[in-house]
Amino acid sequence: MRTDKRITRRITGLAVGTALGLALSGAAYSQEPVKVGFVYVSPIGDAGWTYQHDQGRKELEKALGAKVTTKAVENVPEGADAERVIREFAAGGYKVVFTTSFGYMNPTIKVAEKFPSTVFMHATGYKSAKNVGVVNARFYEGRYLTGVIAGKMTKSNSAGYVAAFPIPEVVQGINAFAQGMRSVNPKAEVKVIWVNSWFDPGREREAANTLLSQGADIITHHTDSTAVVQAAEEKGKYAFGYHSDMSKYGPKAHLTATTHHWGGYYTKAVQDVMAGKWKTTNVWGGIKEGMIKLAPLNPAVPKDVADLVAAKEKDIAAGKLHPFQGPVKDNEGKERVAAGKTMGDEELSKMDFYVEGVQGKLPKK
Repeated sequence: MRTDKRITRRITGLAVGTALGLALSGAAYSQEPVKVGFVYVSPIGDAGWTYQHDQGRKELEKALGAKVTTKAVENVPEGADAERVIREFAAGGYKVVFTTSFGYMNPTIKVAEKFPSTVFMHATGYKSAKNVGVVNARFYEGRYLTGVIAGKMTKSNSAGYVAAFPIPEVVQGINAFAQGMRSVNPKAEVKVIWVNSWFDPGREREAANTLLSQGADIITHHTDSTAVVQAAEEKGKYAFGYHSDMSKYGPKAHLTATTHHWGGYYTKAVQDVMAGKWKTTNVWGGIKEGMIKLAPLNPAVPKDVADLVAAKEKDIAAGKLHPFQGPVKDNEGKERVAAGKTMGDEELSKMDFYVEGVQGKLPKK
């Protein structure tokens, strides 16, 4: 899609204040609404990654009312186009800019250097600066729980996973799903197909159908569309949605979904900027913090399985269970986490291997 045809949405009818040029020093803002920008990698739609971020934006608006005005630009490719959009927000007087895809990391850092009075917050990356914070969610916690369901409900002992790019956050999800499956079904295997796109419904559907044809009777995805759930519905198989509840696209297929919730983080971050107390942070929230939740379970999930998942969910929130507590081996037999140990955040953020139960070799990014 050409840049000049990309959809932009003015979200509120509030008057836009002029940029005040205040430094990040604790100075208070005037009564003019604070302008907050959002950069999205895919269309907003009504389900998926971008949809969940847009729900968070709406929660921010509801919480802060006339104190803020927001604007979102959707379907922005990672790279030069992203840098242009981010720069336009900063140059236009936006005091806070949220960039919501891993590939926006370097463009965000580059623009931030030129606009030290603007606060930038980047989702899922690892680079920060004086005026750049990082936010991520522990997607892998929800993935582990869906893996438990898959391990209990599969008949073929084979699950399929449609994946976007071989970066740590995606690999964490694949491995956590496999860990959950094999915790209750040691014979379970996970097959992965990479589509090298965050949002490509056609390729996602094709990959899902291929996995189903190879014997997977439960499939899931780390991509943005609902194509995988729809493919499972059409084939009479089970699926797990991702990012948001996708049950309306597969009423019979959709067992549950790992859903993401950004509104609380967005609201607090903007409040901190308005109060002049924002500082560079690296926030990584999961089930405990309410940033990761499971969608309602399909009645097809047996009660004993639902009860087991509920108990494990509580244990994860309480810190009693971790999807990557040892012993953990990769799929070539090498020990990655020793018994009695747990993989730390730094190791998780660099994950570059498949665990036991995941077929194939991890491609190089």
